[in-house]
Amino acid sequence: MSLRIVVCVKYVPDATGDRKFADDLTVDRDDVDGLLSELDEYAVEQALQIAEEADDAEVTVLTVGPEDAKDALRKALSMGADKAVHVEDDDLHGTDVMGTSLVLAKAIEKTGYDVVIAGMASTDGTMGVLPAILAERLGVPQVTLLSEVSIEDGVVKGRRDGDSASEQLEASLPAVVSVTDQSGEARYPSFKGIMAAKKKPVESLELDDLDIDADEVGLAGAWTAVDSAAERPARTAGTIVKDEGEGGKQLAEFLAGQKFI
Repeated sequence: MSLRIVVCVKYVPDATGDRKFADDLTVDRDDVDGLLSELDEYAVEQALQIAEEADDAEVTVLTVGPEDAKDALRKALSMGADKAVHVEDDDLHGTDVMGTSLVLAKAIEKTGYDVVIAGMASTDGTMGVLPAILAERLGVPQVTLLSEVSIEDGVVKGRRDGDSASEQLEASLPAVVSVTDQSGEARYPSFKGIMAAKKKPVESLELDDLDIDADEVGLAGAWTAVDSAAERPARTAGTIVKDEGEGGKQLAEFLAGQKFI
């Protein structure tokens, strides 16, 4: 039987762009370029490596987001994933991690899976809790923050590196896995992969397809809320110390005044 691998990916605002909040205090995604979250590229890479080692495997990439989120799916497909699932619905606007995990869980159950792989966090929200919540919703074990991962004989194994020690973890499938940016450099899509991605299937789903009510997601169903937001103050000019024999003393006085020394 084919090993069914589902990779959760996210379309995020480019971190190098001018990111800001919209009027409703959600992240403004219209006025900034988006892309596949870099940390999710590592998840796609590990999924592809696992599939290459398996006798028979299929890699599905899954995302929840607006129309432009298909760009993230196309990137993953061009890397080598087999097919994609895109959940898009106007009522998803403003959904937090709790709502997103519900939508992902329903979509994963509908798609079918043996292992779910995700990045350690998204580069916009950076909460890092979605894989654990997703495992809870699916009712399966979680093996998270792995620097190394493999699957053999229905068991997922991996290494989690800490500051002072490493742990060897394993769980029986089905399971949810998250990988860190130390798990291995993600491959670049080849020209052949980019062209092939255009012919790979992308299934579109709405909330009704997943039996999810609108009030369970979106701003109304969010467990968290942003009360206020303000732009970062403009950077002020620094203090220039001209060394005319007293530079060291002036520098020490400045550092002492800032309570650095």
